[in-house]
Amino acid sequence: MLERIKEIIEEQLGLDNLVVTEETSFKDDLDVDSLDLFELVMALEEEYGVQIPSEEVENLTTVGAVINYLQDKGVNV
Repeated sequence: MLERIKEIIEEQLGLDNLVVTEETSFKDDLDVDSLDLFELVMALEEEYGVQIPSEEVENLTTVGAVINYLQDKGVNV
């Protein structure tokens, strides 16, 4: 799942060859602003068939938090 999320991040942000771990912070490490995060969440929703409420998005500060959230929603790797 980490590798696919990395690919989605690269696609959405127009970046290549990112080093992404579960500890990677969207704001601090990837300089993601609120619009970028919104677009990233939309891509994740489409990819994994889940709805991520806007009030939950503020808790998704790292790649690991996204993975945990998706797994909690029943998304299988």
